[in-house]
Amino acid sequence: MYIEQIHTKRFKFLLYLPFPLLFFGLMVANFFSTQEMDVSAMMKQMIDQFGTNTTFVMLIAPLSLACLFLLFWVKYAHQQSIRSLTTGRKKVDWNRVLFSFIIWGLFSAFSIAVLYFLTPENFVLNFDSSAFFVFLILAIILIPLQTSFEEYLFRGYLMQGLGVLTKNKWFPLIFTSVMFGLMHIANPEVAKLGPIIMLYYIGTGFFLGIITLMDDGMELALGFHAANNLVGALLVTADWTAFQTNSILKDVSEPSAGYDILLPIFIIYPILLFIFGRKYGWKNWKNKLTGNVLEYNKLQEETNLIEQKND
Repeated sequence: MYIEQIHTKRFKFLLYLPFPLLFFGLMVANFFSTQEMDVSAMMKQMIDQFGTNTTFVMLIAPLSLACLFLLFWVKYAHQQSIRSLTTGRKKVDWNRVLFSFIIWGLFSAFSIAVLYFLTPENFVLNFDSSAFFVFLILAIILIPLQTSFEEYLFRGYLMQGLGVLTKNKWFPLIFTSVMFGLMHIANPEVAKLGPIIMLYYIGTGFFLGIITLMDDGMELALGFHAANNLVGALLVTADWTAFQTNSILKDVSEPSAGYDILLPIFIIYPILLFIFGRKYGWKNWKNKLTGNVLEYNKLQEETNLIEQKND
């Protein structure tokens, strides 16, 4: 019922157009404006001029503020509750957010630790206590807002709107997953590692879309995405990544796209799907991922039948 719950008399698809059109327009403009630039050199220049923490804020603040604006737009333009944008449950399950955050945060930290001990020559200690603890505060505030914006836009706003428009679930899943991946196409990682990194971004989009539809809410996706960006930014940085931070370690190796690109998509994400599925009792995968979205009248009839059975 995650998508279906917004199919009310107040639903107006035209209200969905301004926000994604503006965002995707800016995304396309950013992509073409950086084609003739050395993004890594530009980042270095910004860091030399403003400092690492200030540059981090300059890069992440727009998306963090966009999260607040999107929630405002949903509440007052669509007259939709933030709860219904987040979950199909009667209230947001913060235990789900926390469980997903912890399981992926621990895995990320463990993976970085293993790489550090196996190939210590690829890392240098980057820890500066005064700079790190300022960054820690900034990261805890801004990164969850940034990741929440991406989740609310793709797995919430667009998935729900497109679901009601197309009356199915498979198209919103595919469209939002591919667009989530393409959103990262201007990242310096793409220029450094090549187009193959897009498989990781799009694959991650599909993973986040699947857990949202199967779990009837965004809680797991919100926790996963926040842990992925926050833990990574705090523990390790590199000169060729989108976030260059005052982290504990710095990766000084020459990057290359290898098994680490495909490992999450074909092994780690399926394992996580199994863990989440067993813990939360996921069933009827085909219908939840590719089934139809009920029309308003049929949805009302089904809701009334469920309420009558519960009475």
